[in-house]
Amino acid sequence: MKAEEAIVYVLASSGRGMTAEQIAGKINAEGLHRRKDGLPVSVKQVYAVVLGNPQMFCFSDGRIRLVI
Repeated sequence: MKAEEAIVYVLASSGRGMTAEQIAGKINAEGLHRRKDGLPVSVKQVYAVVLGNPQMFCFSDGRIRLVI
């Protein structure tokens, strides 16, 4: 699954906003996505995906939420 799909899955499953640290931890714990270099998803990667997809995610008060 792509990183943005994994983030959507984690946020939809939680039903609430989460920090980038929480999202990365959940993605890595459940093995939802692996980077091309084989390393686990980083907090920086979560931020990059979220900020690059404003139509899908919003970031406020330190929490990431789904726009939909």
